[in-house]
Amino acid sequence: MSGAGGSERPEEQPEERQRVVPPVLALGQEGVLQELVLGAGQPPDPGISEEQRRAREEWEALEEIQSGFGGTSAAPPPPISFTEALQHFQSAELSESRGKVRAPGRRGILAALLRCLRGPPRLRPQLQGEQELALAMAQCALDDSERVHMRILQTIYRQLMRSRLGCPRYGAHWEQLGFQGVDPGTDLRGTGMLGLMQILFFVLDSRTLPLAREIFQLSQHETQNFPFCIMSVNITRMVIQALREERLSRECNRRQQVIGVLNDLYAAAFLRLFRLWKGQHGTIADAGFFLKELELSTKKKPRQLLKSLEAYMSRGLQPPSSPSSQIHFTSICDPGVELEGDSQLI
Repeated sequence: MSGAGGSERPEEQPEERQRVVPPVLALGQEGVLQELVLGAGQPPDPGISEEQRRAREEWEALEEIQSGFGGTSAAPPPPISFTEALQHFQSAELSESRGKVRAPGRRGILAALLRCLRGPPRLRPQLQGEQELALAMAQCALDDSERVHMRILQTIYRQLMRSRLGCPRYGAHWEQLGFQGVDPGTDLRGTGMLGLMQILFFVLDSRTLPLAREIFQLSQHETQNFPFCIMSVNITRMVIQALREERLSRECNRRQQVIGVLNDLYAAAFLRLFRLWKGQHGTIADAGFFLKELELSTKKKPRQLLKSLEAYMSRGLQPPSSPSSQIHFTSICDPGVELEGDSQLI
C-alpha cells in the first residue's frame, strides 16, 4: 500500500484487507448471478478501503457545492414518494417503452381448454392497462435528463445509507449499495425503471422498510455479504416473468390491482431469500442455488410467498392487542414522503 508508514507496518496489511467493501457480482444473461467481479477501476490491493473512505468523505461534503447529479445547484434533488414516482410514469409519454412490451403469447385450443379446466384465469380487462404500465416501466431505461429518475436514485441511496446528504450520479458509493459498478443504470437491463421502483417501494413503505434495512445489513456481513441491489434486480426479473406467464392473474384479479401485487410479491421473495441466506449461513457461493429456488417459488407458489409476508408483517408490526385485524397490501406509499433515517431495525 502506498503512503507514509506503509513500509514500516507490513503486518497490518491483512487486517486492512478485511475492511474492503465486499466484491459484487455480475448479472448473467439470464439474470442469475454468475461470477465475482471487482468494481471498475478498483486496484486489487489493500489501498481500496482507504481510497473509498476518503472518497466517501469527499462526496458527503458536496451538499453545499453541487447536487451530485451533474448540476451546480446548492442542494441535491429532493426525495420522492412512491406515489409521486408512479404518477410520473402514469402520465409520462412511454410510447417507445410500450412498443417493446411483449404481451403474453397466444395459446392453442388445447391450452385454452386446459386453462378453463384447471389453469390460472386471464387478467381482467380493466387491469390490462396497469399490467401494460408495469411492463413498460420494465422497458424504460434510467435517464439522466429525467429529474424524477434522479430523485428515485437519490431517495434509495438516502434510505439505505441513512443519510440526509446527496450523492453523485456516478461513483463507487453505488457499489456499497450492491450495484455492480459506478453506474446503477448498467445493472437494470431486463427490469428498467421497474427495478428501481421496486427498491423505492421497499425502502419507503413503513411496513417493509425495517425488513429492507435488515436485509441490507446482512448484505454487508463480513462472511455472508451479497450485492443487495443486484439481488433486488434478480427478484424484479422473476416477478416480471411471473406476470408475463400469467402466474399472478388470480391474485391481481382478487385484489383488483397489478402493481401492488408485484410490489408485495417482490417483498415476499426478498423475505424468502433473506430467510434462506441467514438461516443456512449462505455465502456468495450459494447465490445461484438460492436464486433458482426463489425463481421456482415465485412462479409456482406466489400465493404462499404472499401469505408468508403477511404472517411476517403481522408478527413484526401488528400490535398484540388487535389480533383480529388484517393487513391489506393495497396502499403503496403516502404521497408525502418522510425519510425514516432513524428507524430501528427489526
